[in-house]
Amino acid sequence: MAPQRRAGARMPESAGAGAGAGAEEQQQQRRRRRRPSSVTKSGVPKDSRQKWLKVAFFLSSAMLAYLLSGSYLLSEDGVTEVLARYSEVVSDKFVEIPCSEDYDSHKRFEGCTPRKCGRGVTDALINREEAERIRRIAERGLSLGGSDGGASILDLHSGALSLGKHFVNMYRYFGDKIHDIFTEEDFQLYRDVRQRIQQKIALAFGISSSSMHLTKPTFFSRINNSEAKTTHDEYWHPHIDKVTYGSFDYTSLLYLSDYSEDFGGGRFVFMDEGANRTVEPRAGRVSFFTSGSENLHHVEKVHWGTRYAITISFTCNPDHGIGDPVLT
Repeated sequence: MAPQRRAGARMPESAGAGAGAGAEEQQQQRRRRRRPSSVTKSGVPKDSRQKWLKVAFFLSSAMLAYLLSGSYLLSEDGVTEVLARYSEVVSDKFVEIPCSEDYDSHKRFEGCTPRKCGRGVTDALINREEAERIRRIAERGLSLGGSDGGASILDLHSGALSLGKHFVNMYRYFGDKIHDIFTEEDFQLYRDVRQRIQQKIALAFGISSSSMHLTKPTFFSRINNSEAKTTHDEYWHPHIDKVTYGSFDYTSLLYLSDYSEDFGGGRFVFMDEGANRTVEPRAGRVSFFTSGSENLHHVEKVHWGTRYAITISFTCNPDHGIGDPVLT
């Protein structure tokens, strides 16, 4: 006779259910005590993740605000740094950059040919009243002619003046009428401004002012939003002054009107690797720089209004020097 297994004592169903539920509830409480917060699939606590999301949002918002309203702007070409805004007065700003090899293919003049390269901006050299007087010289001269396109030039040295699609020598073309347009005081002011700019450049680059020579072309420019008619009107193309004009060693611009008030667009843009750096014109502001490919640049198209400026350039080679303009 096979032995029979004795069945274990069975708890009443109600007691078993109650005890099982109580044990399960205790187990759940222990699990809750061990778990400080809910956890995402990635294993990161939700509370911590929310805190990090808030921090990341704050940092990205702060960076965007900096880029948009600080020293940088977001443009179609990427990040653009504003070296000088039209609304601020820049006493003196200078940025040194490595020199290119462009000067090696030209005769070097010790104590003048750039070994220190860079770019500078100052509003402390020419005051606004002087800038207004100089602008009137440009306006009177350009009233004799002007380009059919958007860019007109007036060169007091050579007499070159835009007229339609061509250039004329205004001293020959208009003869004695020139004395009704300009005065000796106009030319003296022009010479005085040129000398101050020359001395400022010499000081910034650590060279002798007497070793620098004015060189051509040196001219007034008037730019508006008229459609270009000839290649001379296409002022917006990137270029290198030392390549375009072999005599240039140092270039300067004196602005005679205000960005965003007298005209829109028309900022001066240094095109560096990874970013553009701009100067917003302001009447009386002088921007200067070494003329090699370390300062590749262009001028933005003018969208409205009229932009006035003077380009005044210098060479270290006396063979390429020119004299100051004289009213004869």
